[in-house]
Amino acid sequence: MRGVFVMTNDEKLQKVLARFGLGPRRRMEEWIAAGRVSVNGLVAKIGDRVSSTDRLAVDGEPLRVPGWVRPRLRVLRYHKPVGELTTRQDPQGRPTVFDRLPRLRGSRWIAVGRLDYNTEGLLLLTNDGDLANALMHPRAEVEREYAVRVLGEVNDEQRQQLLTGVELDDGSAHFLSLQEAGGEGANRWYHVTLAEGRNREVRRLFEAVGLTVSRLLRVRYGIIGMPRHLKVGYFEDLPEEELAALLETVGMTPKATSAHGGGERLVERVPPVQQGLREKAPAGRKAPRSSFTGAGSSTALFGKKEGGRRGPGGAGLSGFRPGGRRGK
Repeated sequence: MRGVFVMTNDEKLQKVLARFGLGPRRRMEEWIAAGRVSVNGLVAKIGDRVSSTDRLAVDGEPLRVPGWVRPRLRVLRYHKPVGELTTRQDPQGRPTVFDRLPRLRGSRWIAVGRLDYNTEGLLLLTNDGDLANALMHPRAEVEREYAVRVLGEVNDEQRQQLLTGVELDDGSAHFLSLQEAGGEGANRWYHVTLAEGRNREVRRLFEAVGLTVSRLLRVRYGIIGMPRHLKVGYFEDLPEEELAALLETVGMTPKATSAHGGGERLVERVPPVQQGLREKAPAGRKAPRSSFTGAGSSTALFGKKEGGRRGPGGAGLSGFRPGGRRGK
């Protein structure tokens, strides 16, 4: 009875065995220490980690993989608010994007890239490590688009520098494109694109030419854009059409990844602790490549919600803050 355990990344051997239903982790550690477990034909030892390509056996018998162990491929589109870290644990106890995501059986969420503490916008999360690595690998040159509010206006000389190259601490960097997107008073909005994801790269580029970023939102990652109905703090599973298109961009297919199924499309609010709010997304709505593509009005940057209701903020992106409150 041959079986290959399907996972999204490597995990501790005793954890994997426990998920097979063979017993608690402590007992699995005792089995490993007693030499009862083998990985790829070799006797396992405490501390070993296994992945989806490894063959596991107990007492010489290959393990049969229970059907529920195989996680379906999932990709979440999350509208990250300011004030959350893209990390699993924070020594200071600050909230992270993983704190309130739905719990997975047989896998865990992996963030595709990062957004820093003071940046909001589109964050993709998946339970497939191969897909996450493919989307983040520099070779893929996956384009990221940001909406940037800057104190002041980009002049011709600064624009030229930002598009041709600016020397940063970790090497030269530049935007692939830079477009004006409106604004009022001293603040101006721009849309910029990059093909890499260095730490705080957008902010540092503008700082290098003497401009200060007062607000930053990621609005697109590759071909996946932020739909207008997805408010701050909400997430949803990518519909199958977008998921298939995303896989195609990195040369993958659903059959080449973990098994996944359909199911109705859901928009989920990241709930308060011990609460679970879930609502269906507007039926038949397809996510645009980027919903933040206009000038400075709320309709252009966020658009109207289904049913004719106004999008978050009501009076434009510069007046919108997480939670729907208006800026002063």
